[in-house]
Amino acid sequence: MNETQFFDRIRRGLPIDMASGTLPFCGAMSETALRVLMELNHTYHTMDERQQLMEQLMGKALPKTLRVMPPFHTDCGRNTTFGEDVFINAGCAFQDQGGITIGSRVLIGHHVVLATLNHDFCPQERATLHSAPIVIGDDVWIGSNATVVAGVTIGSGSIIAAGAVVTRDVPENTIVGGVPARVIRALTPEELEGRALQAAV
Repeated sequence: MNETQFFDRIRRGLPIDMASGTLPFCGAMSETALRVLMELNHTYHTMDERQQLMEQLMGKALPKTLRVMPPFHTDCGRNTTFGEDVFINAGCAFQDQGGITIGSRVLIGHHVVLATLNHDFCPQERATLHSAPIVIGDDVWIGSNATVVAGVTIGSGSIIAAGAVVTRDVPENTIVGGVPARVIRALTPEELEGRALQAAV
């Protein structure tokens, strides 16, 4: 199996399991990612050097405006795409086998988890994994220690409060918070136009 075959199965919604050979391949990708992450997270690097290591981790060129503060964690790294001017603070973990799409001008706080995999509910099949993509629109702010689970889309302009667990789609220009996350309110026209005083979420 190769990456193209693996991600083709993911796109078709097929499980990651032993029978298909995808589970061992998934483990091998994690080991490859770990080698790069050990270098990224345990030695000081300039921003340019971090950019090079992130590109090595993800196997492609990344926007030059991407900023990642180590430590950064992923057990794959090969299925994330970034827009321009994305900032990822320290301690984040991306489980991206199912696909993570991050728009432009997105701010991701400390220790945010983006998880695109679920284990099977059946105890005898619990090692089998099921994936669904996470999509984050432009101008989203995700507060520290938030978790976004598989299959969630976050609309552009929205704010995810610190510590939230996001289990369902978030409309555009909306503040959500809590466990599970629920809508707190919509952003006001004044806030969207930058004319409102800052207030705690």
